[in-house]
This record gives sequence, structure tokens and C-alpha cells, in this order.
Amino acid sequence: MKIYVGNLSYSTDNDGLQAAFEQFGAVNSAEVIIDRNTNRSRGFGFVEMPNDDEAKAAIAGLDGKDLDGRAVKVNEARPRRSDFGGGGGGSAYRY
Repeated sequence: MKIYVGNLSYSTDNDGLQAAFEQFGAVNSAEVIIDRNTNRSRGFGFVEMPNDDEAKAAIAGLDGKDLDGRAVKVNEARPRRSDFGGGGGGSAYRY
């Protein structure tokens, strides 16, 4: 199961994120998302856990809890929308 982790401290790194989730079971990967321009954390990340029961326990156990001084928001990651919400003003029609 892929898990979204929000409101991360800028000091939290991949190892710290993984360590927090390993309390609940096996972790395939843990990645803090980094801004390409500033090379600084964007304040969120993703964790992949192979066992859904352990992942659900991690979500329940860590949501709202303190990690490196911040109360993190933890939930099951949702797939990225491919339409990006529309409203860009473009048109498929040519005038």
C-alpha cells in the first residue's frame, strides 16, 4: 500500500521517515519529496508498505502524531488525477 505523509518537517529525511513506519512493519520505500529548484523538502512524502494490515496500522498509529516536531497527516495515497482538474482555458476546437 502506498501511503501519503503530509506536514513533514523540513528536517525529516528518507531514513527518518522510514524509521517511523518500520515500527509497524516492513517498508519497501520511504521518500521525502524534494523541490527541484531549492533542493529542499516540499513538506510531504510517500511510504510503500507491502502488507496492507501493517500499512493501515501505521496510518492509524501515526496520523496526527509528532514527527520531528510536526503533527503529520497520514493517509492512503490516492492516484494522481490525469485530467488535473481542467479549467485551463484551452479548447479542443479551433476558430
